[in-house]
Amino acid sequence: VQLQASGGGLVQAGGSLRLSCAASGGTFRSYRMGWFRQAPGKEREFVASVSRSGISTYYADSVKGRFTISRDNAKNTVYLQMNSLKPEDTAVYYCAASAYYSTGYNSNEYDYWGQGTQVTVSS
Repeated sequence: VQLQASGGGLVQAGGSLRLSCAASGGTFRSYRMGWFRQAPGKEREFVASVSRSGISTYYADSVKGRFTISRDNAKNTVYLQMNSLKPEDTAVYYCAASAYYSTGYNSNEYDYWGQGTQVTVSS
């Protein structure tokens, strides 16, 4: 499975961005999808995940209420809508696909990773 993330950019604090991750080369609906991020000098951290059907979603406490993960299985794409962005949201954002049946918090459970897209939030 190949994953291609897009939609990152520079935005002011309080603004919004929508990330997309297009999948190819596999059966998209067979995978739980997740978003992770890595800020400079920090470890990669979980942001959000969505179940195969799109019904169940999980979020890191730091983004709950501001970010929304969703997927369109017909388009083989997962999205991350990010609202009320803060400077501390600045990071490279990665999408990933997991064959595990779990909440998706653990990055070790993901089999495929996209290349990352930079999100920069200015104060």
